[in-house]
Amino acid sequence: MARNLLAAFLVFVALVVQVTVLNRLPVMVVPDLVLLVVIALAAIRGPLDGAVIGFCAGLAADILPPAGEVLGQYALVMCLTGFVAGKLGEHVPLIATVVCAVLAPAFTVGVGALIADDGVGWTYMRTVWPWVALCNLIAAPVVLWAVRRLHRERRRQPVLVPSWRRI
Repeated sequence: MARNLLAAFLVFVALVVQVTVLNRLPVMVVPDLVLLVVIALAAIRGPLDGAVIGFCAGLAADILPPAGEVLGQYALVMCLTGFVAGKLGEHVPLIATVVCAVLAPAFTVGVGALIADDGVGWTYMRTVWPWVALCNLIAAPVVLWAVRRLHRERRRQPVLVPSWRRI
């Protein structure tokens, strides 16, 4: 229960920081903090939790302003990215984070092109995606470190229980 509340809190903080701080910076491209938090949580917790966290975070990002025209587009992208990051993160969490941080913006552009989003095209893909991928690549290790630091498991102390049975 506490792990789920912590994950929800981290996603909420990432959404608030993304909308209020990062999206208002006077630069063309900023890292996607919500995506990076979802990838880091998925790399730590596994594919099923990553998909659920990604779907919930993506749906919240779809609803928050500036909301796009299609509800659920970002939820699909985050759900699949969370699943892939969780699958790869079981073995190599840093590489999973880096791969997903670079490929997820391309997947977002691809889904936008499939649903006939007017602002998304191959020109946009060629010009913007490398910069977004680079920003995510730079921020990914820092976000992964911070999420792992906050989300570390508490090891339980062995409890000695008297028993009539010898083991």
